[in-house]
Amino acid sequence: MEIKGTTKITGVFGYPVSHSLSPLFQNAAFQHLGLNYVYIPFEVRPEDLKEAVNAIKIFNWVGINITIPHKKEVLKYLDELDKTSKILGVVNTIHNINGKLKGYTTDGDGFISSLKEDGKFNPERKNVFIIGAGGSSYAISGALIKSKINSIFLTNRTYENSVKLREHLIKNLKFKNIEIIEFEKRNDEKIWQNIDLLVNTTSVGMKKNDPLLIEKKNIEKVKFVYDIVYNRKTELLKSAEDLKIPNLDGISMLIYQGAISFEIWTSKKAPIDIMKKAIYKKIKI
Repeated sequence: MEIKGTTKITGVFGYPVSHSLSPLFQNAAFQHLGLNYVYIPFEVRPEDLKEAVNAIKIFNWVGINITIPHKKEVLKYLDELDKTSKILGVVNTIHNINGKLKGYTTDGDGFISSLKEDGKFNPERKNVFIIGAGGSSYAISGALIKSKINSIFLTNRTYENSVKLREHLIKNLKFKNIEIIEFEKRNDEKIWQNIDLLVNTTSVGMKKNDPLLIEKKNIEKVKFVYDIVYNRKTELLKSAEDLKIPNLDGISMLIYQGAISFEIWTSKKAPIDIMKKAIYKKIKI
């Protein structure tokens, strides 16, 4: 890749961000289509977010992805939000349009595309158990509701955050079939009788010694397991494989949400296969 004065800049703001795999597949996609773009990870501390967002305008960057811990805080520094970001209150993609910054959330649609395309699982009319109530959970639960699921069972270490997410979904998506499960009661066997899809939206599993949050006797009752962690094979995914339950890791979602960002920035169809090849060539989970 040859960097020129005319090269268009994209990237990702996060803290930390050194582990990001997005540069692998985004730059491969740019090169494949012969686009004069480059994708760079930028480590942005929370206290520097406002200045970092302003830098998008100053340096005339085309667009930026937003990851942990900035997905909610970044909204206040943008000029415009797409409909989904307004409803869910999170942004993971910024597009600089002639000096105006518009925010999008591609996580939810990326999750659903991944689930259907790579997982061959249709969430319509299914019962879903979600672990976590952070930015990713807002996007994923919102997309699942749009996909006409039947119900959500929600658990989080901080109970108040679960309540906030439930109230947000009721108010903005008019979806009331949400039951909050106290974190200490998440393994109550009665809950797991009719769960179809289990989704972990937290960072638990990123480290080798992280615990298995759901007991195997409950995991074996579900039809599909999705863990958005992507830096290693988590205990949750290992358990799903042991039980021969179909499953996906976060790399699939990462690629599909990134493909949507790619299309927002370039107005070109994202080369999904090229993106997949680039990332799976570099890593082994």
